[in-house]
Amino acid sequence: MKILHLDSNHPLLLNQLSELGFTNDEDYSSSKTEIEAKIHLYDGIIIRSRFTIDKPFLDKATKLKFIGRVGAGLENIDCDYAEEKDVYLISAPEGNRNAVGEHALGMLLSLFNKLNKADNEVRNGKWLREENRGVELDGKRVGLIGYGNMGKSFAKKLRGFDVEVLCYDIKTNVNDENCKQVSLEELQEKADVLSLHTPQTKLTTDMINAKFINQFKKPFWLINTARGKSVVTKDLVTALKSEKILGAGLDVLEYEKTSFENLFTTKIPEAFKYLIEAENVILSPHIAGWTVESNRKLAQTIVDKIKQKFH
Repeated sequence: MKILHLDSNHPLLLNQLSELGFTNDEDYSSSKTEIEAKIHLYDGIIIRSRFTIDKPFLDKATKLKFIGRVGAGLENIDCDYAEEKDVYLISAPEGNRNAVGEHALGMLLSLFNKLNKADNEVRNGKWLREENRGVELDGKRVGLIGYGNMGKSFAKKLRGFDVEVLCYDIKTNVNDENCKQVSLEELQEKADVLSLHTPQTKLTTDMINAKFINQFKKPFWLINTARGKSVVTKDLVTALKSEKILGAGLDVLEYEKTSFENLFTTKIPEAFKYLIEAENVILSPHIAGWTVESNRKLAQTIVDKIKQKFH
C-alpha cells in the first residue's frame, strides 16, 4: 500500500510505516491541484491541517482506503462523503489529550493569579502586590462543555484541587469519577469557570455568543483550548468589558485560518486589538496540544491505528 504524507510529522511515523511494509511518499509543498492530479495512485493519506479534503479531492482519490489526521479532530475532511466512499478515517485525540489538559490548567492558574500581568509589571520596575492579589481555585465549580478525550484529561488534572467539576455533553452517560454530567442550564447556573472541549461542528460554531454568555448566573472565567470559531470574539469582548467574563485564556481564535498555521489574511479586527491589550486575557497560538511528548504520541497513535486496521 502506498501512502502520501502531506505534512511533516515525527520521524517515527515514516520509519514505523516503512518497517510495516508501506511505501511512503512525501509532498509538503505542491498545490492542492497538483496533489489531486496524482492522488489516484495512493491507498492512504497522512495530513495535519494543510488543506481541506473535500468532495472533488475524494472523487479523484479512486484507490483511497484511509485518511490519517495527525491531530484530534477531522473538521478539515468531508467525513460523510469519505465514509460514503468507504474511506476509513483515523484521528489521534489520545495523542495530545494530556498536553491539552495541562495547558488548560496552566492558563486557568495564570489567570487566577495574574501571573502574566505581574510578570510584565516586575520586568518594567513595578512592584505592585495588592493590585495582583490572586484568586484560589479551591472551592470553585468548573464547568466543561464537551467530555471526550480533552475534557476528561482536564477533569483528571483538577482532581488535586478542592473543586466540583461539571460537564455538559450531547452524549448521555459520559460522567465518571472526575466529573458530574449536568444539563446546560445547571452548568450555566453553577459554573465559576467555563472550559471548552468540543470539536468544530454546526452546533459548536458561534456557540459562545452574547445570549449564551448572559445565561450564566454568575460572572465566570473562560478557557478555550478547543476551536476558535466556537467563540464570537466581539461578544466575548463585550462580556470582558462588563465583567460578566472575568478573564479568558484563549489558545484558539475565531480569526485562525483552517490550516491553523496562520492568524490573519486581512487587517487586525477591532475585537482582537482589545484582547491584545487586555491584562485579564492570556493568548497562545494554538499550541495546547503541541508538546514534545504529544508530537511523538500523535504519530504513534496514527501508526498503531493503521497497523490495527490494515496490517
